[in-house]
Amino acid sequence: MASAPLIRLGDIAAALALLTRLPLRAPPGRGAAEAWAYPLAGLAVGAAAGFAGWAALGLGPGVAAALALTVLVMATGALHEDGLADCADGFWGGAAPARRLAIMKDSQLGAFGVIALVLSLLTRWSLMAGLFAAGAVLGPLIAAAALSRAAMAAAMAALPPARADGLARSVGRPPRASAALAGGLALAIAALAAGIGAALLAAICAAALAALTALFARARIGGATGDVLGAVQQTAEIAALAALLALAS
Repeated sequence: MASAPLIRLGDIAAALALLTRLPLRAPPGRGAAEAWAYPLAGLAVGAAAGFAGWAALGLGPGVAAALALTVLVMATGALHEDGLADCADGFWGGAAPARRLAIMKDSQLGAFGVIALVLSLLTRWSLMAGLFAAGAVLGPLIAAAALSRAAMAAAMAALPPARADGLARSVGRPPRASAALAGGLALAIAALAAGIGAALLAAICAAALAALTALFARARIGGATGDVLGAVQQTAEIAALAALLALAS
């Protein structure tokens, strides 16, 4: 029997439908095999946020960063922020893996989740404001958004599902070739957006913090959930933006 193709054009629409709020009709999905296209979803939301920030630069870098961050959150429906908050509540709110998973599944937001969400938003706003003040607007946002979505694909491939049901179990684990392609595609997007040197540094920093997040998830709950992937995206995006700001300053 012939193996499934690594790339299908329909994967792009499926990735956009999964990771954004764009009104798309995606074809029947292939689950984790679509993960190679996640950086393209990052490209779309990063470009939207970057253009919003660029349009508001006349109001000052702080206001422009706030608008860009608002667009970034709205374009994804706060999907990744919700995952980060749920992970914070579960990882620190339960004494055993089963209890942590139960807390993460609860729709109510606890103190740890609120703190994590506020810190993530504040950190990203500060980094974006610094980048905008340095004259770096569109490129860094695209680069960080693409690289952080590739980190999600890598985490999916590296971690087993933590639950017997749920998103991570139903979607499955992507082939390593799909995760590798996501990484290469994200690096190419970042290099075109911000330059090869900046892209390499941002990729290294994003990969390092994403790996720490994934390892912590493995230790706390035994693997990945959809919330863990959201937390991976958030930490990787913060690391990438910080690296790009260090170069821009």
